[in-house]
Amino acid sequence: MSYQEAITSEDRHYVKRYILLPMVISAFERDCRYIEQNLKTPEPYIDAIKAAIDRAHKELMEVKRHFWLKGIKVYEEKATDIGKKAKFMCRGYTSQIELRWEFLTAEASVLMRKYLGLDISHYGDRTGPEELWNKY
Repeated sequence: MSYQEAITSEDRHYVKRYILLPMVISAFERDCRYIEQNLKTPEPYIDAIKAAIDRAHKELMEVKRHFWLKGIKVYEEKATDIGKKAKFMCRGYTSQIELRWEFLTAEASVLMRKYLGLDISHYGDRTGPEELWNKY
């Protein structure tokens, strides 16, 4: 009989992405509005950002699919002075995760570069499932 961990590091990775991706999408949308209002030829930049938004949306859909397959549900999420806190349920077990603003902004910056098609290999430590490292 094999022992199955209640909440795996992979599950936590997906919960982190579930918190991060809406922030990334919002930042891209905000930047799109700013570029549209302040540049004389915003179209190429907006096209690049919209493609990045599509990539982020695709990954968010994969995160939600993983949630459905693994029985994960984030049932409370709130911003605090030091970061974001989320409570979630995974295969009948409850847990929580707190991500500091420093981590969120750094990770969001790397993800934004990734979705824009820039090289992120020099950012070092790759965490989470290996199949997601080079996706998008």
